[in-house]
Amino acid sequence: GTRIIYDRKFLMECRNSPVAKTPPSDLPDIPGVTSPNVEELKIENNHIQNCDEKASTGEEEQFDMDI
Repeated sequence: GTRIIYDRKFLMECRNSPVAKTPPSDLPDIPGVTSPNVEELKIENNHIQNCDEKASTGEEEQFDMDI
């Protein structure tokens, strides 16, 4: 078989293409893989709310750790 070899410049230009930034139209919906998992969305929303609450109280922890 033949091998197609792309140079670095061409590949770096391709990453800015709109086609490279959109998922394929026939991509199956797999929670946690191709779409966000429902549990992950809840955790993410909860984390955002917790950050907002800390900011409103005026006191923040020295280090914010995600567990």
